[in-house]
Amino acid sequence: MKNLHRILIEITELTSNIETKYPELYRSLDENPITIPTSQHPHMDKVIMEEYLESLKIVLKNYLKEEKIRLSTLKN
Repeated sequence: MKNLHRILIEITELTSNIETKYPELYRSLDENPITIPTSQHPHMDKVIMEEYLESLKIVLKNYLKEEKIRLSTLKN
């Protein structure tokens, strides 16, 4: 199981990757309900950060899937 420090590093790397390679997706991360805490002062522990990391991965995966479909539609 990963420690909190490693999870934070992965979040930072993934976010940086999204910002660099997919700026249009990066701009929407702030508006994504998955990434917005529901409380004003959320408790950030290892489990929550793992869930956040997984949500980022899912958002990227779905974006890439949709982008692939969009590009294939444009080619036809």
